[in-house]
Amino acid sequence: MKTIQKTINIPAKPRGFHLIDEVIQDALASDIAQMRVGTLHIFLKHTSASLALGENYEKEVRDDLESFFNDVVDEDKPYYTHTYEGKDDMPAHIKSVIIGASVSVPITDGRLNLGTWQGIYLNEHRDFASAREVVLTVMGA
Repeated sequence: MKTIQKTINIPAKPRGFHLIDEVIQDALASDIAQMRVGTLHIFLKHTSASLALGENYEKEVRDDLESFFNDVVDEDKPYYTHTYEGKDDMPAHIKSVIIGASVSVPITDGRLNLGTWQGIYLNEHRDFASAREVVLTVMGA
């Protein structure tokens, strides 16, 4: 059994849902090249962004997800008290809790074993975010 863990930085992204599976695959390529079977756990070390698996072909899907979450988690709720960093601050935390901060992906024959139309999303919920830290943990043989 082989275990690998590394932390990578994803450069700052604008608000929205962004595909990052190629960045992750590239970061792990040499580490998992000889791995026949394994699991990758991806953990985002932030509370105002999230991770998800979703459709990777049509950008409109990611745009529609952004629109949906902006509608469901409105920025102008009068009961928000955590507003120190702007009106997108508390909604970003809510979206992060709803969507989640981690995903797991199988590894097969040295590659991430995603479905044909699946990609890994970094969901940026802030208007002016910084780079995001992601911890990649691989276990396999």
